[in-house]
Amino acid sequence: MQILGVSANSTFSQQAFAESLKLPYPLLSDYAERRVIAAYGILREKTMTATRTFFLIDPQGVIRKKWVIDNPSTTTVYSDTVLNGIREVVGKP
Repeated sequence: MQILGVSANSTFSQQAFAESLKLPYPLLSDYAERRVIAAYGILREKTMTATRTFFLIDPQGVIRKKWVIDNPSTTTVYSDTVLNGIREVVGKP
């Protein structure tokens, strides 16, 4: 399984974020063009930010599952939720 994070933040802020959490996966900066978040339909055009969303994409590039966080200040996606979704898609207990 490969993990990639994408956000509309600058590479500088992403680097600080990744270092503070010791993230073991790369982050892609979609700043300033915002092409990736627009292509995935999660661009909030009024604020030019992304709706916080987790996508499970298979090796063929097909979106198999999606978790949308409407209010990130009050909603949390726990790793167990995501891991269970991955297991459901790949068929492993």
